[in-house]
Amino acid sequence: MDTEIVMMLRLYVSGRTQRTEQAIRNLQKTCEEQLQGRYSLEVMDVLEKPELAEEEHILATPTLIRYSPPPVRRIVGDLSNAKKVLEGLDMMSVRGD
Repeated sequence: MDTEIVMMLRLYVSGRTQRTEQAIRNLQKTCEEQLQGRYSLEVMDVLEKPELAEEEHILATPTLIRYSPPPVRRIVGDLSNAKKVLEGLDMMSVRGD
């Protein structure tokens, strides 16, 4: 069975700190529970690529952006509150159940 990508995400972080690693783990856990692998996640370090932060108007990190499906949605913070992440990304409407 092919795994269809239903959500494209990019997480902007500032370096590989404990806070960054926790945000990544929180997000991966939520995505796996809700989307069972049907998502793509790219982690971008704004310290390594500051031009990306400027292009996307990233003012704080971690910032998560859902690019697909439209509309684009943003969440800022450590992503520890799964309910807020689900609501912020509107995951319930794209689960594909």
